[in-house]
Amino acid sequence: MVVFEGLSESYTSLMNAAKEAMSRAYVPYSNFQVGAALLDDEGQVHYGCNIENAAYSPTNCAERTALYRAVADGKRPGQFQAIAVIGDTDTPIAPCGVCRQVLVELCSPEMPVIMGNLKGQWTISTVSGILPGAFTPASLDNRER
Repeated sequence: MVVFEGLSESYTSLMNAAKEAMSRAYVPYSNFQVGAALLDDEGQVHYGCNIENAAYSPTNCAERTALYRAVADGKRPGQFQAIAVIGDTDTPIAPCGVCRQVLVELCSPEMPVIMGNLKGQWTISTVSGILPGAFTPASLDNRER
């Protein structure tokens, strides 16, 4: 268990769930494990880890694995409370650009994104905070028909 000093008990629990997911990563090429834990509106945690592929393009990040798993389990966009992501990095790990775009699509703009590392360092932002000016489903409504 990693100690995240100053982080709320519920977010610390979510970060440690992400750490547990991290241990399940399939990373034979990079050996860079990432874990994510997504909290839904009913208090259920959906785990995600990165899963690599020799062709690289089919590789999936931990955050997207957690989000896609939650949707496959019956959750709908907007039914999430927070996501935590953790990696063995010098500073708190942040979602990649593709994951940020998926977060924008499936989560509320105000949803907390808790980012941490194995040293217990952490930072919190929101979905809109990590991808300002995002292309959203509403952007499609403005096109000429």
